[in-house]
Order: sequence, then C-alpha cells, then structure tokens
Amino acid sequence: MNARKTLYVLGLLLAVIITIPIVHADDWNQTTRFTFSQPVQIPGQVLPAGTYRFQLANTDNRHLVQIFREDRTLVATLYSVPRMRDGRGAEVAITLANRGKTQPQAIVAWFFAGEAEGHEFVYPKQERQELAHSTRMTFASGD
Repeated sequence: MNARKTLYVLGLLLAVIITIPIVHADDWNQTTRFTFSQPVQIPGQVLPAGTYRFQLANTDNRHLVQIFREDRTLVATLYSVPRMRDGRGAEVAITLANRGKTQPQAIVAWFFAGEAEGHEFVYPKQERQELAHSTRMTFASGD
C-alpha cells in the first residue's frame, strides 16, 4: 500500500511540474491588449485608432516590445527601458503624454498586471525632450 501511495504522489508531482510552464506562459511575454479610440504615437510612427497587442519579444532581451494589430500583423518592435510604476502594480496600465490638440497622445510606458516594473519606450532625443514637458496620465485597467 505504501508503494502505491508513493507512486501516486510522484505521479501527481510530475503532473504539477509539467503544467507549471503552461500556466505561466502568458506571463512570460506579458501580452496585453489595448484599444485606442484615437490615434496614438509610438516611437517612429502613429498608430491609428484600433486594438493592438503589446508583448515582450520572444528573446532573452526583456526590453524589446512588439506591437501587433488585432489580426496579429507586426506593427513595430521597440526598445524600452525599465520604469518603476507609482502605487500598486495589480492592474495593467499605460502612461500617455498629452501633447496638445494638434498632435496625438504619445505612449510613454506600459505596465503588465502584477508587475511593479514596466517598459518605458525609447524616443529620439528631440521627442524625448518634448515629452518630458508634456502632461502625463496613467490609465489602469482591471482587464
């Protein structure tokens, strides 16, 4: 009877070990969907209003962010730098810079749910200086 219990426990442990990577697979690339009702700027281009998927690139470099359209077409691969968020890290959040009525808001940073450290996008020097003087708002979502 003890041998049977031991085999049962070992089988259960093996099943748990096998499923752990599957359970955390979505967390690895931090896939997050955002829907924008107006155009938004990212480094190098403006994204039309729509739904986009932000995720970390499938590389060892945890600072490459890929943005896909809803149909999974790659829009951009961007460099980011680590940025700590203010307050709790329980929700998905995005920080936008308001650059006035004549220009679209710029995405400054993206934070994955449950993570205190997010991804701040690297803009060219001139835009970075402009964004530094812009009003920033962080929007959190429970999704």
